[in-house]
Amino acid sequence: MRCPVCNFYDTKVVDSRLLPEGLSIRRRRECEKCQFRFSTLEEIELLDLTVVKRDGTREAYNRGKIEEGLHNALEKRPYTAENFQLLIHAIERDIQKRKKREITTQDIGEIVMNRLKGFDKIAYIRFASVYRAFEDVETFQKELGKLLGRAAAQPSPKRRRGRLKKKIKK
Repeated sequence: MRCPVCNFYDTKVVDSRLLPEGLSIRRRRECEKCQFRFSTLEEIELLDLTVVKRDGTREAYNRGKIEEGLHNALEKRPYTAENFQLLIHAIERDIQKRKKREITTQDIGEIVMNRLKGFDKIAYIRFASVYRAFEDVETFQKELGKLLGRAAAQPSPKRRRGRLKKKIKK
């Protein structure tokens, strides 16, 4: 690794620490030439994974796309950068557990939704509404009902009676 100050080609590792989630290592390094100390972070990277899109096209896995989707779903929601990184690691670990060279965007979406459900329920609903392309309020209510552990969220009895009256008048 090159020194960020003098760009010398050789540095030595002074200290290594496994981060709490166990998926990253923080290394403290020192430049052999100018003795500048700096830290690096090693993370597991998903390599050689192909994502099959809905239209059948294939592209290399890109962590940034998942991060962007999660940032959109979590907009204006309380979370820390550390918890966000743990969420990303958990999603990628679930992808790795599949032990396949190819994964569909649908599978990735389901993995993300399963993890978001436990992370932030509002973000889960936001992500699901875009991912599953909710077409109407009833679909949204059904998903919300599943999340809350009830059968589908039903309209109130007053609203049902109002609909019946309208049908009878016609």
